Amino acid sequence: MVRYQIVHKTEYIYEEAASLCYNETRLLPRPVTGPQFQQTVQESHVSVQPIWDDSRERTDYFGNRVLYYTIRQPHASMTMTVTSQVEITPGQTYPVTALPASPPWEETATRLRTETGPEWMDARQFALASPHAPILAEAARFARASFPKGRSVLAGAADLMTRIYTDFDFKPGVTTISTPIDEVLRTRAGVCQDFAHLMLGSLRALGLAARYVSGYLETTPPPGQEKLQGSDASHAWCSLFVPGLGWVDLDPTNNILPHDQHIVLGWGRDYGDVTPLKGVFYGEGEHALRVSVDVIRLEVRAEETA
Repeated sequence: MVRYQIVHKTEYIYEEAASLCYNETRLLPRPVTGPQFQQTVQESHVSVQPIWDDSRERTDYFGNRVLYYTIRQPHASMTMTVTSQVEITPGQTYPVTALPASPPWEETATRLRTETGPEWMDARQFALASPHAPILAEAARFARASFPKGRSVLAGAADLMTRIYTDFDFKPGVTTISTPIDEVLRTRAGVCQDFAHLMLGSLRALGLAARYVSGYLETTPPPGQEKLQGSDASHAWCSLFVPGLGWVDLDPTNNILPHDQHIVLGWGRDYGDVTPLKGVFYGEGEHALRVSVDVIRLEVRAEETA
């Protein structure tokens, strides 16, 4: 078992004071039960300055935790700090070179179109196009190199993940959240959300079901160096529906199948379903955004793991 504390701080600074703001955040971790790990949420706390006038939490269509809050007083800045603790219990380890058996990808795609059981009906919605992961001919051509006839669905997805990791450059600043996947295919560069969207679009172009996962990844500093405060970041990866196994996570940015270093906030069809923070404010002038994230591994006492 691994225990993490996550501190995610978001600060908006306004050129002219805002008189009112409405906000919606999906930064509260959710429980997860999957083949690779189980995630239990120990606690979550949200602090907002200035203090909100009202707030409420609900669960959205995908089961993600959503917090709404309103500030009705003039404010020159708004700072939201979300502090959470989660426990990760590792499950099955899936090395890229030693994957478990899974059905042929063509059979899986066919069953996603025809099966009517609850598990299949739930998965089917993630085989459809979405705003950030449309089904494109370019994505289908890109995917087919990983999915020759008869290949198992998980082996094909793992090969696709490795190709994205190998053939694309991680370059912050060259894309935005609005960059389409056909442009990512042309430039061969982007960040984690771009690679997740490209993988989603490629899998869906073959009729497979995949969802976008938002969360964090534990990072470690180079040997001999201390970890800098605020040096972590949000992360994104994919989850593939595999008959007989369930939802299997794949991280194309790092070419790994997550095990105990990925922390889940939520999932949906694409980034638009799990946007960390969005809202509106009433005011004039420009605004600046600052974000810092710390993912801290906590010590677990021996008696807690017995």
